[in-house]
Amino acid sequence: MKDCRFRLVVLFALFLVMVPGQAQQRKKERVVAQPVVAEQKTHLLLILDCSKSMWDTWQSDAKIKITQQVLLRFLDSIAGQRNIDVALRVFGHLNDESYGTRLEVPFEDNNLYKLQAKIKTLVPSGNCDASSALTNSLDDFAQMGSERNIILIITDGIDDCAGDICEVARHVQMSGVIVQTFILGIGSRDGFKQDLSCAGRFLFLSSEEMYSAALFDVLRQADEMSRVSLRVTDADGLPYETSFPVAFYDSQTGIARYTTLYSSSTDAIPDTFLIDPLVSYDVTFFTKPETHFLRQTFPPNQVSILKARIDQGQLSIRLDGTKTTWATPVYEVLVRQQGRAEVLSRQQTGDKMSYLAGIYDIEVLSRPSVILQGIEIRGDASTDLSLPTPGMLTLSKSKTAMVGSIFAMKDGKLFWVCDVNTGDSGERILLMPGDYQLVARPRQSNAYSAVRTLRFSMASAELRHLTL
Repeated sequence: MKDCRFRLVVLFALFLVMVPGQAQQRKKERVVAQPVVAEQKTHLLLILDCSKSMWDTWQSDAKIKITQQVLLRFLDSIAGQRNIDVALRVFGHLNDESYGTRLEVPFEDNNLYKLQAKIKTLVPSGNCDASSALTNSLDDFAQMGSERNIILIITDGIDDCAGDICEVARHVQMSGVIVQTFILGIGSRDGFKQDLSCAGRFLFLSSEEMYSAALFDVLRQADEMSRVSLRVTDADGLPYETSFPVAFYDSQTGIARYTTLYSSSTDAIPDTFLIDPLVSYDVTFFTKPETHFLRQTFPPNQVSILKARIDQGQLSIRLDGTKTTWATPVYEVLVRQQGRAEVLSRQQTGDKMSYLAGIYDIEVLSRPSVILQGIEIRGDASTDLSLPTPGMLTLSKSKTAMVGSIFAMKDGKLFWVCDVNTGDSGERILLMPGDYQLVARPRQSNAYSAVRTLRFSMASAELRHLTL
Protein backbone atom coordinates (compact mmCIF):
# COMPACT_ATOMS: atom_id res chain seq x y z
CA MET A 1 0.00 0.00 0.00
CA LYS A 2 1.56 3.28 -1.19
CA ASP A 3 -0.95 5.67 0.31
CA CYS A 4 0.42 8.08 2.90
CA ARG A 5 -2.73 7.58 4.94
CA PHE A 6 -2.23 4.50 7.06
CA ARG A 7 -5.50 3.11 8.35
CA LEU A 8 -5.35 2.80 12.13
CA VAL A 9 -8.68 1.44 13.22
CA VAL A 10 -8.12 -0.87 16.17
CA LEU A 11 -5.44 1.31 17.75
CA PHE A 12 -7.81 4.21 18.28
CA ALA A 13 -11.01 2.34 19.08
CA LEU A 14 -10.64 3.15 22.77
CA PHE A 15 -10.57 6.85 22.00
CA LEU A 16 -14.02 6.88 20.41
CA VAL A 17 -16.73 8.38 22.51
CA MET A 18 -20.27 8.64 21.25
CA VAL A 19 -22.28 11.03 23.34
CA PRO A 20 -26.02 11.26 22.76
CA GLY A 21 -26.75 14.95 22.46
CA GLN A 22 -29.80 16.76 23.50
CA ALA A 23 -32.57 16.81 20.96
CA GLN A 24 -32.23 19.65 18.54
CA GLN A 25 -34.33 22.58 19.58
CA ARG A 26 -37.67 22.39 17.82
CA LYS A 27 -39.15 25.60 16.61
CA LYS A 28 -42.02 26.70 14.51
CA GLU A 29 -40.80 26.85 10.94
CA ARG A 30 -40.63 29.57 8.38
CA VAL A 31 -39.23 29.26 4.88
CA VAL A 32 -37.07 32.13 3.75
CA ALA A 33 -37.41 32.24 -0.03
CA GLN A 34 -35.32 33.93 -2.65
CA PRO A 35 -36.62 37.20 -4.10
CA VAL A 36 -39.05 36.66 -6.97
CA VAL A 37 -37.79 37.85 -10.33
CA ALA A 38 -39.82 40.15 -12.55
CA GLU A 39 -42.56 38.54 -14.63
CA GLN A 40 -41.29 37.04 -17.89
CA LYS A 41 -42.96 37.36 -21.25
CA THR A 42 -44.46 34.18 -22.69
CA HIS A 43 -43.82 33.22 -26.33
CA LEU A 44 -46.50 30.87 -27.67
CA LEU A 45 -45.79 29.09 -30.97
CA LEU A 46 -48.90 27.63 -32.62
CA ILE A 47 -48.09 24.59 -34.76
CA LEU A 48 -51.17 23.88 -36.88
CA ASP A 49 -51.96 20.69 -38.77
CA CYS A 50 -53.19 21.51 -42.30
CA SER A 51 -53.03 18.05 -43.80
CA LYS A 52 -55.87 16.88 -46.06
CA SER A 53 -57.66 15.07 -43.22
CA MET A 54 -58.49 18.47 -41.71
CA TRP A 55 -61.24 18.74 -44.35
CA ASP A 56 -63.11 15.89 -42.67
CA THR A 57 -66.35 16.81 -40.94
CA TRP A 58 -66.27 17.06 -37.16
CA GLN A 59 -69.16 18.31 -35.06
CA SER A 60 -70.80 21.19 -37.00
CA ASP A 61 -68.29 21.71 -39.81
CA ALA A 62 -64.96 20.69 -41.32
CA LYS A 63 -62.16 20.46 -38.74
CA ILE A 64 -60.18 23.24 -40.45
CA LYS A 65 -63.20 25.59 -40.44
CA ILE A 66 -63.86 25.00 -36.74
CA THR A 67 -60.17 25.45 -36.00
CA GLN A 68 -60.06 28.76 -37.86
CA GLN A 69 -63.08 30.07 -35.94
CA VAL A 70 -61.68 29.01 -32.56
CA LEU A 71 -58.22 30.44 -33.24
CA LEU A 72 -59.59 33.77 -34.47
CA ARG A 73 -61.66 34.17 -31.30
CA PHE A 74 -58.67 33.18 -29.22
CA LEU A 75 -56.41 35.77 -30.86
CA ASP A 76 -59.06 38.46 -30.42
CA SER A 77 -59.18 37.70 -26.69
CA ILE A 78 -55.43 38.15 -26.17
CA ALA A 79 -55.10 41.29 -28.28
CA GLY A 80 -53.31 43.97 -26.31
CA GLN A 81 -51.79 41.64 -23.74
CA ARG A 82 -48.18 42.70 -23.38
CA ASN A 83 -46.96 39.60 -21.62
CA ILE A 84 -47.65 37.13 -24.46
CA ASP A 85 -46.41 36.95 -28.05
CA VAL A 86 -47.75 34.47 -30.63
CA ALA A 87 -46.22 32.99 -33.79
CA LEU A 88 -47.64 30.50 -36.31
CA ARG A 89 -46.01 27.49 -37.95
CA VAL A 90 -48.06 25.28 -40.30
CA PHE A 91 -47.49 21.85 -41.82
CA GLY A 92 -49.34 19.91 -44.54
CA HIS A 93 -50.50 22.97 -46.50
CA LEU A 94 -47.87 23.53 -49.19
CA ASN A 95 -49.05 21.13 -51.93
CA ASP A 96 -50.75 17.79 -52.47
CA GLU A 97 -47.63 15.66 -52.05
CA SER A 98 -45.75 17.82 -49.59
CA TYR A 99 -44.66 16.85 -46.10
CA GLY A 100 -43.15 20.30 -45.60
CA THR A 101 -43.61 22.90 -42.90
CA ARG A 102 -43.11 26.65 -42.77
CA LEU A 103 -43.10 29.44 -40.23
CA GLU A 104 -45.92 31.57 -41.62
CA VAL A 105 -45.95 34.35 -39.01
CA PRO A 106 -42.86 34.86 -36.83
CA PHE A 107 -42.65 36.41 -33.37
CA GLU A 108 -42.77 40.17 -33.78
CA ASP A 109 -44.55 43.16 -32.35
CA ASN A 110 -48.11 43.91 -33.52
CA ASN A 111 -48.45 40.73 -35.59
CA LEU A 112 -52.10 40.04 -34.67
CA TYR A 113 -53.42 41.09 -38.09
CA LYS A 114 -50.88 38.87 -39.87
CA LEU A 115 -51.85 35.90 -37.70
CA GLN A 116 -55.56 36.30 -38.34
CA ALA A 117 -55.09 36.90 -42.05
CA LYS A 118 -52.94 33.79 -42.47
CA ILE A 119 -55.30 31.57 -40.44
CA LYS A 120 -58.29 32.70 -42.57
CA THR A 121 -56.54 31.72 -45.81
CA LEU A 122 -55.12 28.31 -44.82
CA VAL A 123 -56.09 25.47 -47.19
CA PRO A 124 -55.27 21.89 -46.13
CA SER A 125 -53.71 20.09 -49.09
CA GLY A 126 -50.70 18.01 -48.09
CA ASN A 127 -49.72 15.36 -45.60
CA CYS A 128 -48.82 15.31 -41.93
CA ASP A 129 -45.28 16.17 -40.88
CA ALA A 130 -45.55 17.19 -37.26
CA SER A 131 -42.06 15.82 -36.50
CA SER A 132 -40.36 18.25 -38.92
CA ALA A 133 -42.50 21.11 -37.68
CA LEU A 134 -41.50 20.38 -34.11
CA THR A 135 -37.83 20.06 -35.03
CA ASN A 136 -37.81 23.38 -36.89
CA SER A 137 -39.65 25.11 -34.07
CA LEU A 138 -36.38 25.57 -32.17
CA ASP A 139 -35.25 28.02 -34.87
CA ASP A 140 -38.47 29.99 -34.39
CA PHE A 141 -37.37 30.87 -30.86
CA ALA A 142 -33.82 31.83 -31.86
CA GLN A 143 -34.18 35.47 -30.78
CA MET A 144 -36.34 34.82 -27.72
CA GLY A 145 -33.61 34.36 -25.10
CA SER A 146 -34.44 32.62 -21.83
CA GLU A 147 -38.06 33.72 -21.55
CA ARG A 148 -40.97 31.28 -21.28
CA ASN A 149 -41.20 29.52 -24.64
CA ILE A 150 -44.26 27.31 -25.16
CA ILE A 151 -45.39 25.20 -28.11
CA LEU A 152 -49.04 24.38 -28.83
CA ILE A 153 -49.64 21.70 -31.48
CA ILE A 154 -53.16 21.38 -32.93
CA THR A 155 -53.68 18.17 -34.92
CA ASP A 156 -56.28 15.57 -35.82
CA GLY A 157 -53.77 12.70 -35.69
CA ILE A 158 -50.19 12.17 -36.77
CA ASP A 159 -50.10 8.44 -37.56
CA ASP A 160 -48.93 9.19 -41.13
CA CYS A 161 -45.84 11.16 -40.04
CA ALA A 162 -42.52 9.92 -41.31
CA GLY A 163 -40.63 10.97 -38.18
CA ASP A 164 -40.66 9.73 -34.58
CA ILE A 165 -42.61 12.44 -32.77
CA CYS A 166 -41.58 11.11 -29.34
CA GLU A 167 -37.86 11.24 -30.11
CA VAL A 168 -38.19 14.66 -31.73
CA ALA A 169 -40.11 16.00 -28.73
CA ARG A 170 -37.45 14.67 -26.38
CA HIS A 171 -34.74 16.47 -28.38
CA VAL A 172 -36.72 19.70 -28.31
CA GLN A 173 -37.33 19.47 -24.58
CA MET A 174 -33.70 18.61 -23.82
CA SER A 175 -32.57 21.70 -25.70
CA GLY A 176 -33.64 23.79 -22.71
CA VAL A 177 -35.30 26.32 -25.06
CA ILE A 178 -38.88 25.09 -24.58
CA VAL A 179 -40.60 25.20 -21.22
CA GLN A 180 -43.50 22.96 -22.25
CA THR A 181 -45.23 21.47 -25.31
CA PHE A 182 -49.03 21.13 -25.40
CA ILE A 183 -50.88 18.95 -27.93
CA LEU A 184 -54.60 19.44 -28.60
CA GLY A 185 -56.13 16.50 -30.44
CA ILE A 186 -59.36 17.10 -32.38
CA GLY A 187 -61.60 14.71 -34.33
CA SER A 188 -62.07 11.08 -33.34
CA ARG A 189 -59.88 8.90 -31.19
CA ASP A 190 -59.32 6.61 -34.17
CA GLY A 191 -56.98 9.26 -35.53
CA PHE A 192 -54.70 8.95 -32.49
CA LYS A 193 -53.36 5.44 -32.66
CA GLN A 194 -50.10 6.72 -31.18
CA ASP A 195 -50.00 7.97 -27.60
CA LEU A 196 -48.90 11.59 -27.89
CA SER A 197 -48.28 12.10 -24.19
CA CYS A 198 -44.64 11.32 -24.94
CA ALA A 199 -44.42 14.58 -26.90
CA GLY A 200 -45.93 16.87 -24.26
CA ARG A 201 -49.13 17.47 -22.33
CA PHE A 202 -51.76 15.86 -24.51
CA LEU A 203 -55.48 16.60 -24.36
CA PHE A 204 -58.01 14.93 -26.64
CA LEU A 205 -60.93 17.26 -27.47
CA SER A 206 -64.25 15.54 -27.97
CA SER A 207 -66.30 18.66 -28.71
CA GLU A 208 -66.09 22.22 -30.05
CA GLU A 209 -66.80 23.57 -26.57
CA MET A 210 -63.75 21.76 -25.21
CA TYR A 211 -61.67 23.24 -28.07
CA SER A 212 -62.08 26.85 -26.96
CA ALA A 213 -61.84 25.97 -23.28
CA ALA A 214 -58.58 24.06 -23.84
CA LEU A 215 -56.98 26.98 -25.66
CA PHE A 216 -57.77 29.37 -22.86
CA ASP A 217 -56.62 26.82 -20.29
CA VAL A 218 -53.22 26.67 -21.99
CA LEU A 219 -53.10 30.46 -21.96
CA ARG A 220 -54.03 30.50 -18.29
CA GLN A 221 -51.29 28.03 -17.42
CA ALA A 222 -48.81 30.03 -19.46
CA ASP A 223 -49.76 33.19 -17.59
CA GLU A 224 -49.79 31.89 -14.02
CA MET A 225 -47.18 30.76 -11.55
CA SER A 226 -47.27 28.24 -8.72
CA ARG A 227 -46.65 29.05 -5.09
CA VAL A 228 -44.59 26.46 -3.24
CA SER A 229 -44.13 26.12 0.49
CA LEU A 230 -41.55 23.77 1.99
CA ARG A 231 -42.35 21.90 5.20
CA VAL A 232 -39.52 20.00 6.87
CA THR A 233 -40.13 17.85 9.93
CA ASP A 234 -38.10 15.40 12.00
CA ALA A 235 -38.65 11.65 12.25
CA ASP A 236 -41.57 12.23 14.64
CA GLY A 237 -43.31 14.61 12.23
CA LEU A 238 -42.50 17.71 14.28
CA PRO A 239 -40.92 20.86 12.83
CA TYR A 240 -37.44 21.65 14.06
CA GLU A 241 -34.65 24.09 13.41
CA THR A 242 -32.55 23.29 10.36
CA SER A 243 -31.15 24.99 7.26
CA PHE A 244 -29.95 23.82 3.83
CA PRO A 245 -30.13 24.83 0.13
CA VAL A 246 -32.87 23.48 -2.15
CA ALA A 247 -32.74 23.12 -5.94
CA PHE A 248 -35.59 22.53 -8.41
CA TYR A 249 -34.36 20.72 -11.55
CA ASP A 250 -36.35 20.38 -14.76
CA SER A 251 -37.19 16.65 -14.85
CA GLN A 252 -36.80 16.54 -18.64
CA THR A 253 -33.56 18.46 -19.10
CA GLY A 254 -31.88 18.03 -15.72
CA ILE A 255 -31.18 21.78 -15.65
CA ALA A 256 -31.56 23.63 -12.36
CA ARG A 257 -34.46 26.08 -12.75
CA TYR A 258 -34.71 27.50 -9.22
CA THR A 259 -32.60 27.51 -6.07
CA THR A 260 -33.51 28.74 -2.63
CA LEU A 261 -32.48 28.33 0.99
CA TYR A 262 -34.72 26.55 3.44
CA SER A 263 -34.38 27.72 7.02
CA SER A 264 -36.58 28.06 10.08
CA SER A 265 -37.37 30.70 12.67
CA THR A 266 -39.82 31.37 15.46
CA ASP A 267 -42.37 32.77 13.01
CA ALA A 268 -45.14 30.23 12.48
CA ILE A 269 -46.25 31.61 9.10
CA PRO A 270 -44.61 29.61 6.23
CA ASP A 271 -43.34 31.70 3.34
CA THR A 272 -43.83 30.73 -0.31
CA PHE A 273 -41.94 31.33 -3.53
CA LEU A 274 -42.98 31.28 -7.17
CA ILE A 275 -42.09 28.63 -9.77
CA ASP A 276 -43.30 27.79 -13.27
CA PRO A 277 -46.24 25.32 -13.14
CA LEU A 278 -45.59 24.04 -16.67
CA VAL A 279 -42.49 22.13 -15.62
CA SER A 280 -42.15 18.82 -13.80
CA TYR A 281 -39.39 19.07 -11.20
CA ASP A 282 -36.84 16.85 -9.51
CA VAL A 283 -36.32 18.56 -6.16
CA THR A 284 -33.06 18.16 -4.24
CA PHE A 285 -32.64 19.05 -0.57
CA PHE A 286 -28.91 19.48 0.04
CA THR A 287 -28.80 17.52 3.25
CA LYS A 288 -25.88 15.13 3.81
CA PRO A 289 -26.51 12.87 1.95
CA GLU A 290 -28.94 14.61 -0.41
CA THR A 291 -32.70 14.05 -0.19
CA HIS A 292 -34.53 13.74 -3.54
CA PHE A 293 -38.15 14.10 -4.65
CA LEU A 294 -38.67 13.08 -8.29
CA ARG A 295 -41.16 14.36 -10.88
CA GLN A 296 -42.98 16.83 -8.66
CA THR A 297 -45.70 18.98 -10.23
CA PHE A 298 -47.16 22.13 -8.72
CA PRO A 299 -50.56 23.33 -10.07
CA PRO A 300 -50.90 27.04 -10.89
CA ASN A 301 -52.76 29.64 -8.86
CA GLN A 302 -52.54 27.76 -5.56
CA VAL A 303 -50.11 27.01 -2.77
CA SER A 304 -48.50 23.57 -3.04
CA ILE A 305 -46.82 22.15 0.04
CA LEU A 306 -43.75 19.95 -0.42
CA LYS A 307 -43.31 17.95 2.77
CA ALA A 308 -40.01 16.34 3.72
CA ARG A 309 -39.38 14.20 6.78
CA ILE A 310 -35.69 14.39 7.60
CA ASP A 311 -33.98 12.58 10.48
CA GLN A 312 -30.72 14.41 11.18
CA GLY A 313 -28.01 14.13 13.79
CA GLN A 314 -24.71 15.92 14.30
CA LEU A 315 -21.12 14.77 14.07
CA SER A 316 -18.07 16.33 15.72
CA ILE A 317 -14.49 15.05 15.90
CA ARG A 318 -11.95 16.53 18.26
CA LEU A 319 -8.58 15.76 19.81
CA ASP A 320 -8.64 14.59 23.41
CA GLY A 321 -7.42 17.93 24.75
CA THR A 322 -4.06 16.82 26.16
CA LYS A 323 -1.88 19.89 26.64
CA THR A 324 1.29 20.19 24.56
CA THR A 325 4.06 22.71 24.06
CA TRP A 326 3.13 22.99 20.38
CA ALA A 327 -0.02 24.27 18.70
CA THR A 328 -2.90 21.79 18.51
CA PRO A 329 -3.26 20.73 14.86
CA VAL A 330 -6.49 20.99 12.86
CA TYR A 331 -7.05 18.01 10.59
CA GLU A 332 -9.31 17.65 7.57
CA VAL A 333 -11.93 14.94 8.01
CA LEU A 334 -13.51 13.00 5.12
CA VAL A 335 -16.97 11.53 5.71
CA ARG A 336 -18.37 8.74 3.53
CA GLN A 337 -21.53 6.68 3.66
CA GLN A 338 -20.64 3.19 4.75
CA GLY A 339 -19.55 1.05 1.84
CA ARG A 340 -19.23 3.94 -0.62
CA ALA A 341 -15.98 5.26 -2.04
CA GLU A 342 -17.06 8.80 -2.88
CA VAL A 343 -16.56 11.50 -0.26
CA LEU A 344 -19.89 12.76 1.05
CA SER A 345 -18.57 15.69 3.07
CA ARG A 346 -15.43 17.36 4.38
CA GLN A 347 -15.12 18.98 7.78
CA GLN A 348 -12.33 19.79 10.21
CA THR A 349 -11.57 18.57 13.68
CA GLY A 350 -13.46 20.80 16.07
CA ASP A 351 -16.36 21.39 13.62
CA LYS A 352 -19.89 20.11 14.13
CA MET A 353 -21.95 19.25 11.04
CA SER A 354 -25.39 17.73 10.42
CA TYR A 355 -25.92 14.40 8.63
CA LEU A 356 -28.91 12.19 8.00
CA ALA A 357 -29.23 9.35 10.47
CA GLY A 358 -27.21 6.38 9.23
CA ILE A 359 -23.85 4.58 9.29
CA TYR A 360 -20.71 6.36 8.08
CA ASP A 361 -16.99 5.75 7.54
CA ILE A 362 -14.70 8.57 8.64
CA GLU A 363 -11.12 9.32 7.62
CA VAL A 364 -9.01 11.83 9.56
CA LEU A 365 -6.12 13.13 7.42
CA SER A 366 -3.53 13.02 10.17
CA ARG A 367 -0.13 11.26 9.92
CA PRO A 368 -0.90 8.48 9.49
CA SER A 369 -4.56 8.72 8.54
CA VAL A 370 -7.07 7.46 11.09
CA ILE A 371 -9.99 5.44 9.72
CA LEU A 372 -13.11 5.11 11.86
CA GLN A 373 -15.55 2.65 10.31
CA GLY A 374 -19.18 1.95 11.05
CA ILE A 375 -19.89 5.15 12.99
CA GLU A 376 -23.59 5.55 13.69
CA ILE A 377 -25.21 8.97 13.60
CA ARG A 378 -28.61 9.01 15.25
CA GLY A 379 -31.39 11.47 14.66
CA ASP A 380 -31.79 14.27 17.20
CA ALA A 381 -28.44 13.32 18.76
CA SER A 382 -24.84 14.46 18.70
CA THR A 383 -22.15 11.90 17.89
CA ASP A 384 -18.88 13.17 19.39
CA LEU A 385 -15.66 11.33 18.54
CA SER A 386 -12.39 11.85 20.42
CA LEU A 387 -8.94 11.20 18.97
CA PRO A 388 -5.57 11.09 20.78
CA THR A 389 -3.34 14.12 20.57
CA PRO A 390 -0.43 13.44 18.19
CA GLY A 391 3.15 13.41 19.35
CA MET A 392 5.93 15.58 17.98
CA LEU A 393 8.99 14.00 16.32
CA THR A 394 12.00 16.25 15.80
CA LEU A 395 14.77 15.13 13.46
CA SER A 396 18.24 16.65 13.33
CA LYS A 397 21.32 15.74 11.35
CA SER A 398 24.58 14.60 12.87
CA LYS A 399 27.06 15.59 10.17
CA THR A 400 25.21 15.80 6.88
CA ALA A 401 21.68 16.33 5.61
CA MET A 402 19.62 13.14 5.36
CA VAL A 403 16.77 11.94 3.14
CA GLY A 404 14.43 9.01 3.70
CA SER A 405 10.95 7.88 4.75
CA ILE A 406 8.94 7.12 7.85
CA PHE A 407 6.78 3.98 7.94
CA ALA A 408 4.12 2.89 10.39
CA MET A 409 4.52 -0.70 11.60
CA LYS A 410 1.58 -3.02 12.11
CA ASP A 411 1.59 -6.80 12.29
CA GLY A 412 5.08 -6.94 10.84
CA LYS A 413 4.20 -4.83 7.79
CA LEU A 414 5.32 -1.34 6.85
CA PHE A 415 2.97 1.40 5.68
CA TRP A 416 4.45 4.57 4.23
CA VAL A 417 3.61 7.71 6.21
CA CYS A 418 5.79 10.51 4.82
CA ASP A 419 9.20 11.39 3.42
CA VAL A 420 11.86 13.19 5.45
CA ASN A 421 14.45 15.67 4.22
CA THR A 422 16.51 17.10 7.03
CA GLY A 423 18.29 20.27 6.00
CA ASP A 424 20.34 22.62 8.15
CA SER A 425 17.50 23.22 10.58
CA GLY A 426 16.23 19.65 10.85
CA GLU A 427 12.55 18.74 10.65
CA ARG A 428 9.45 18.55 12.91
CA ILE A 429 6.68 15.99 12.20
CA LEU A 430 3.40 15.36 14.04
CA LEU A 431 2.64 11.64 14.33
CA MET A 432 -0.30 9.78 15.82
CA PRO A 433 0.54 7.25 18.58
CA GLY A 434 1.99 4.00 17.26
CA ASP A 435 5.12 2.11 16.21
CA TYR A 436 7.32 3.46 13.42
CA GLN A 437 10.44 2.78 11.40
CA LEU A 438 12.67 5.46 9.90
CA VAL A 439 14.83 4.57 6.88
CA ALA A 440 17.34 7.27 5.86
CA ARG A 441 20.68 7.89 4.14
CA PRO A 442 22.97 10.89 3.58
CA ARG A 443 21.68 13.08 0.77
CA GLN A 444 24.98 12.86 -1.14
CA SER A 445 25.45 9.08 -0.83
CA ASN A 446 24.02 6.25 -2.94
CA ALA A 447 25.73 3.42 -1.03
CA TYR A 448 23.50 0.81 0.60
CA SER A 449 25.96 0.68 3.50
CA ALA A 450 25.13 4.30 4.33
CA VAL A 451 21.43 3.58 4.90
CA ARG A 452 20.28 3.82 8.56
CA THR A 453 17.17 2.15 10.00
CA LEU A 454 15.70 3.38 13.28
CA ARG A 455 12.65 1.97 15.06
CA PHE A 456 10.74 4.07 17.55
CA SER A 457 7.37 4.41 19.21
CA MET A 458 5.26 7.54 19.64
CA ALA A 459 2.86 8.13 22.51
CA SER A 460 0.08 10.69 22.68
CA ALA A 461 1.41 14.24 23.16
CA GLU A 462 4.98 12.87 23.41
CA LEU A 463 7.95 14.97 22.30
CA ARG A 464 10.58 12.62 20.77
CA HIS A 465 13.94 13.64 19.30
CA LEU A 466 16.02 11.58 16.84
CA THR A 467 19.47 12.41 15.53
CA LEU A 468 20.49 11.04 12.14
